[in-house]
Amino acid sequence: MDLRMPGLRGARPRRSRRLVAVVAAALLLAGAGTWTAVASDDAPAVHRADRVMDMGGGVRIDTSYFTAGSDSDRRPAVLLAHGFGGSKDDVRSQAQNLARDGYAVLTWSARGFGRSTGKIGLNDPKAEVADVSKLIDWLAARPEVQLDKKGDPRVGMAGGSYGGAISLLAAGYDDRVDAIAPAITYWNLADALFPNGVFKKQWAGIFINTGGGCDRFEAAVCRMYDRVAEAGKPDTAATELLTERSPSAVGDRIKVPTLLIQGQTDSLFPLGQADAAAKAIRANGAPVDVDWIAGGHDGGDMETSRVESRINSWFDRYLKDDKGADTGPAFRVTRTGGVDSTDGAATLRGATSDTYPGLESGQREVALTGKEQTFDNPAGANPPAVSSLPGLGAASGLSQLSSLGVGVSIDFPGQNARFESAPVADDVRITGSPTVTVHIKSTSEDAVLFAKVYDVSANGRQQVLPAQLVTPLRVEGAKEGKDVTITLPAIDHEVEQGHRLRLVLASTDLGFASPVAPATYTVSVTSDLRIPTASGVTTASSGLPAWVWWLPLAGAAIALALLLSGRRRTAAPSAPDPELAEVPLQITDLSKRYAKSSDRYAVRDVSFRVEKGQVLGLLGPNGAGKTTTLRMLMGLIKPDGGEIRVFGHAIRPGAPVLSRVGAFVEGAGFLPHLSGRENLELYWQATGRPAEDAHMAEALEIAGLGDALARAVRTYSQGMRQRLAIAQAMLGLPDLLILDEPTNGLDPPQIREMREVMIRYAEAGRTVIVSSHLLAEVEQSCTHLVVMDRGKLVQAGPVSEIIGSGDTLLVGTTTPVEEPVVEKVAALPGIVSAVRTDDGLLVRLAPEDGSAQRLVVELVRLEVPVESVGPHRRLEDAFLTLIGGSA
Repeated sequence: MDLRMPGLRGARPRRSRRLVAVVAAALLLAGAGTWTAVASDDAPAVHRADRVMDMGGGVRIDTSYFTAGSDSDRRPAVLLAHGFGGSKDDVRSQAQNLARDGYAVLTWSARGFGRSTGKIGLNDPKAEVADVSKLIDWLAARPEVQLDKKGDPRVGMAGGSYGGAISLLAAGYDDRVDAIAPAITYWNLADALFPNGVFKKQWAGIFINTGGGCDRFEAAVCRMYDRVAEAGKPDTAATELLTERSPSAVGDRIKVPTLLIQGQTDSLFPLGQADAAAKAIRANGAPVDVDWIAGGHDGGDMETSRVESRINSWFDRYLKDDKGADTGPAFRVTRTGGVDSTDGAATLRGATSDTYPGLESGQREVALTGKEQTFDNPAGANPPAVSSLPGLGAASGLSQLSSLGVGVSIDFPGQNARFESAPVADDVRITGSPTVTVHIKSTSEDAVLFAKVYDVSANGRQQVLPAQLVTPLRVEGAKEGKDVTITLPAIDHEVEQGHRLRLVLASTDLGFASPVAPATYTVSVTSDLRIPTASGVTTASSGLPAWVWWLPLAGAAIALALLLSGRRRTAAPSAPDPELAEVPLQITDLSKRYAKSSDRYAVRDVSFRVEKGQVLGLLGPNGAGKTTTLRMLMGLIKPDGGEIRVFGHAIRPGAPVLSRVGAFVEGAGFLPHLSGRENLELYWQATGRPAEDAHMAEALEIAGLGDALARAVRTYSQGMRQRLAIAQAMLGLPDLLILDEPTNGLDPPQIREMREVMIRYAEAGRTVIVSSHLLAEVEQSCTHLVVMDRGKLVQAGPVSEIIGSGDTLLVGTTTPVEEPVVEKVAALPGIVSAVRTDDGLLVRLAPEDGSAQRLVVELVRLEVPVESVGPHRRLEDAFLTLIGGSA
């Protein structure tokens, strides 16, 4: 690890750098790093064997086999499948973790992906599913794999999306599968791509493109897609083909313990797919738990660590027969909202129930008003309404903006009918699928409509479409008029007191194919809106840190603000301060209360200034107010007092000066089948700003991605993805770059690369603000610090001033010091301790009578080959001193 200090890059002698490394090593042995070192030493080494297996018919499947520990120990096996467009490399980390936990793990690249050959059959039972059975045969012959009987290994399966479906299918076709944990996947692919007889054209096109084009698929699949895409609607043969290759086709055969993980921000495979799977598998008598995560195919937090931990526990219980394994609640849903008691910020929390409530539990009726309405399906179904941006959600975070109360949907006048409720009398939590019955009449024989329910603010100025989800429906025989009961998308969304619910029926939608012939629809509501409340689901009292939910939204929120500010201006901004025109950030007496009526403050009377060229570290324990300060800085919430000025302009939502601010999006999502460059170009187009303003070449040079820019993002390592996310934040070369935990999840070499990216960016005269819990990394990366505690500013200034000098000395030696000599040094008067390192000593002086001069004299007397002596005080020491050890 590169441990050079900021401000001294390129100037410090080599031996001094070596001394810093020595001390760092000593601190790892003596302090917080001990656990990591021991865990690394004690964890069994993971062995990986790569094999290409012959499946017959010229098809060869690329596999990797992971084991740890003694080969003589029998253990259960796990098959890990990857998502569509990926390969076995995508699940390598999870495979290694499972191997360390005592499993034999086999991963493979499905037909047509990675290095495997063959055509893509969309999990054809005669192809991809048959391949899994042959992989199980291979596991049954392994001497280290536990067997239930000859030829029958104890085996579980897990995977996401495409890999989740193959897990379900394998459990239906091969009774040797003992437990499964599919994630964000489909139960019936025909229902997913042709919901209610409407063609989901955007997602279907993404499927084909991600697979490499139609010729990479089985001929029957390719012909089916061409036929449906040309007609704009599915035919019976297309529906039958996809249904036959769906888990629902063998639903009555899946009788193994199943953990279903489904995404709330998912217009591809919505929550209803998991609900159908849960009902079918539970009806077979198998244990089924359901977990709704915050992410999905449209972006969001995939909660990877928590989900993988739960999968491990599931397999421990049902593969290892560990009856003490905690498999979690029967139902869990991740919720955004609430107030964290430490800093007043919104949180991400889990709500649970001992039973799965389904999508209709706790029905409550809400009356809708609105007379019979007539509207048009325009010729060519153009312009289409916008509910979501299929395939772009992961990159833009648009599907998550509803969590911030930001609406991005568009319904064109004359192309929709609206029915609205009265203001709700109290907060209402919708958990499941609302339903409503309407009467539909059309001038055409068939009508295609898109139903959605908005959450409308009390003042009526803002409407939010939860998770950007919509229900399409094809109504046949509509010319004579027909009553239709609509099941709206399953959601988990809280409607605040005073808000209204608005049912919209639109004639077009960007993600779907609509009839191109013009038609007129007449619609009336014939029932109340029935909303499920799942009252038995209770929210935990504590949750994850606030940044887990709001950081993935920050980049999209800023991009949206820029887009809106380019089209119109809101209230007149405060006059800019000409004296601060060249100052990146000036915060003056900034305050934010937990609530308007509260006298408790999340941030109180905070003032500091950031200059050009600085890399400023924002530090503080949980509850210090860092998150609240950053949210105010980015215009996401308003302060109760004081002001924030960026280059002299007061910050407010949509302020034009935000175009000079860039934000790193934690866990940023990218389209995996596109190259790094294509992802960045797509993101910049979404801001609506001219291409020449992106300064793409300069941002990419700073990020240092090199030739990797031309490769598909699915081939990127975690470090490369992080650098791509940083490059995205740097597009337009913003003068002020805000990074929250930019090194989260990276290994030491990747952390060093990320540090160099930040330093290079600031060296050009721009400014970086970085919030991080890695104090050693902040010490190396930052030139200045702001330390907060309990909402107040504790200290601000250069890193060197805040660290200062302490009572610990680094003694560099030309040769290693023998242990008897170290003991003599430790016994000297005025010495508290002495620790030997590879290149010297770490000596702590007594506060009262310790003296560096006397130490040097004694070291010479003891014939210690002293090369250098210098003070050393870690940032961690200074930080704990400033906050009184409250971290």
